[in-house]
Amino acid sequence: MVQTINLTMRYGNRILFENINLKLDPHKRYGLIGANGAGKTTFLKILSGEIEEYEGEVVIENGLKVGVLGQNQFAFEDFTIADAVLYGNKRLFDAIKEKEALYATGDFDDDAVNNRLADLEVICVEEDPTYEYDVNIAKILANVGIPVEEHQNLMSTLKTSDKFKVLLAQVLFPKPDVLFLDEPTNNLDIDSIGWLEHELQRHEGTMVVISHDRHFLNAVVTNILDVDYQKIRPFTGNYDDWYIAANVIAKQQEMDNAKKLKEKEQLEAFVRRFSANASKAKQATSRQKQLDKLVIEDIKPSSRRDPSIVFKAKRQMGGEALEIVNVSKSFDDLEVLKEVSLRIEPGEKIAVIGHNGVGKTTLLKVIMEELQPDSGEVKWGATIETSYFPQDTADKIQGNGTLYEWLRGFDPKRDISEIRNCLGRMLFSGEQQEKSVEKISGGEKHRMMLSKMMLEEGNFLVLDEPTNHLDLEAIVALGEGLYNFKGNVICVSHDRELLDAFANRIIELHGDGSYTDFKGSYEAFAEAKANGSL
Repeated sequence: MVQTINLTMRYGNRILFENINLKLDPHKRYGLIGANGAGKTTFLKILSGEIEEYEGEVVIENGLKVGVLGQNQFAFEDFTIADAVLYGNKRLFDAIKEKEALYATGDFDDDAVNNRLADLEVICVEEDPTYEYDVNIAKILANVGIPVEEHQNLMSTLKTSDKFKVLLAQVLFPKPDVLFLDEPTNNLDIDSIGWLEHELQRHEGTMVVISHDRHFLNAVVTNILDVDYQKIRPFTGNYDDWYIAANVIAKQQEMDNAKKLKEKEQLEAFVRRFSANASKAKQATSRQKQLDKLVIEDIKPSSRRDPSIVFKAKRQMGGEALEIVNVSKSFDDLEVLKEVSLRIEPGEKIAVIGHNGVGKTTLLKVIMEELQPDSGEVKWGATIETSYFPQDTADKIQGNGTLYEWLRGFDPKRDISEIRNCLGRMLFSGEQQEKSVEKISGGEKHRMMLSKMMLEEGNFLVLDEPTNHLDLEAIVALGEGLYNFKGNVICVSHDRELLDAFANRIIELHGDGSYTDFKGSYEAFAEAKANGSL
């Protein structure tokens, strides 16, 4: 069991949360939700011991094995990939490495060496009774997309996104009693996320997870911890259960307040009218007592704010949108795209999916003419005006100008009020619009790029992983914006709820350069794939 007692966290005069008293029980998996900046990651770091400066107490039952998903992808550069996973069980790792060193250099005529080997063997049996740690490591690495032939390579050989997968394998390998996970689906493809859901559903201890993936939360968690109003409020059920309950509670509170306010006004009017009348004085005094007891609850403004994402095309599209003809692209003899031919009709909204590394970003870059194909061509319709959300958005938004100035730089003739209104719809207040671009977060840069796309008013939107760094409210708004958009969309994403929201055609890229072209929703695609009809 994990317990917090009067837990309070402040940054200067700002209170993130205060007097938090929670009991997190075994066999329950908690989804930790809240707006960006509400304190989710801070709370998780306090629970895991990474942050020690706070008021109150955190109590974790003695003897429980705690697992924390690491965030430093470069912490194990000199380890082999398999050893980095083994390190998740530090006691077993140390015993195995010491045992290997003694067998390589030890004097077996020395009783001390033999006794030490016996002690180490006991540790190995206690931590790995079936002697299958290497098999289990190979299996878990394969499931997160690291092929077996790479398991003995150094961590330094992996790209950053794959390093994170190894950290995920590392925390899951020892099967901890208490599991703390901050955004575990980052850098995972749809199939890997599905595997992770299955693994976490079988977790028997206590788990707290932060995620902006609604489908993942609905599939995995049994309870919700809602960080809002400087409190952390528990709910029973998954994300959708919480969403319904939270809205019902807010509406009920609003209705109760309205009823009490009306009663208060009636009582005040009676007291004013009759307090000077001797025959009514007793009644007036009684009403005043009722009035004194009546408490009107303030409905505190939630820290959550819903952005308004509305894409409008300034130019009507003609009869042709986009044709991709026999496009192939290779990198260092690796064929990523192999004779891809697609005809996109006006109004189609396409989700591009597939395992990491199969060429999704490459396809979008070829479409947007940032990369030249080795063969084939891309034919845009004469009336098409594109708007592009690249995967490296955070790197592209640079400079020391204000947010407003950065946007106006793309269209100096644009009306000032339009730019400011657009920033406002993306939750940048007047004061925030004067912030320097170089000082904003990754999530804010993503909202800036969406602002730019709305102002561009293109009729064909191309988006590469737009949900990274966005909170749940922004992802919902993006899904609605893409659904309501009258033009074309091509979007790469692993967020299944987003794909369900807008897509009417699915393109799945495969590792051998081939692809599947499915006309229909993502839900229909997943069902067809599950029953073997694809």
